[in-house]
Amino acid sequence: MRLLDLLLPVPCARCGQPPVSPCRNCLATLSESPELPVPAGLRSLTALTSYDERSSRFITEAKYHNARTGLVELARWAARMVPAGVHGDLGLVTWAPTTEKRRRERGFDQGRVIAGVVGRTLGLPTRNLLRRGRGPAQTGRSRSERLRGPEMIARRRVDASGAAAVDRPGGVLIVDDVCTTGATLSAAAAALADAGHEVLHGLVIARTPDPGGGIDPGAWR
Repeated sequence: MRLLDLLLPVPCARCGQPPVSPCRNCLATLSESPELPVPAGLRSLTALTSYDERSSRFITEAKYHNARTGLVELARWAARMVPAGVHGDLGLVTWAPTTEKRRRERGFDQGRVIAGVVGRTLGLPTRNLLRRGRGPAQTGRSRSERLRGPEMIARRRVDASGAAAVDRPGGVLIVDDVCTTGATLSAAAAALADAGHEVLHGLVIARTPDPGGGIDPGAWR
């Protein structure tokens, strides 16, 4: 247990028990991530858990009630699940950004929060490599609409001389909170590939077991 948890206990978003969210008991009951194909454009995708009634509370609490502690704890555990072979491929971490409207409403971008935790846990720098293009959020869209994915645009980084900046060698780990159809991660991967990044991996907190039904994480975005 960390000293901060003792000084500033946080009730678990699922069961209400302190000192941290998720508590050890609820963390231990999370379901394994489903075995599903890797989204196009990625070499691998690691997910901490399945998106179901056991995990959804922590993510929705962060997005709608600013209870980011759960997101931070889950991101830390997700980072530890990145396979050693993938970790050795990586040079930096980035995230699939939410829409500007959602960021203003929430006061933060959940992908950026996750990326910061993952980067620190893995000992890798975090870079803001992507921006969201115009277009609707995934909220309320049908599965066929979500499959087309949002528009992602790679940011052009320059050094003091105005030349293209060179990032640390190695692959890019793209993080997001949830993978439903995989379209968001694929759009992010395509934008980064066009910008010259050749090795792309994904990491999410949760993956939806059945993209064709069940709970709709698109409603969170």
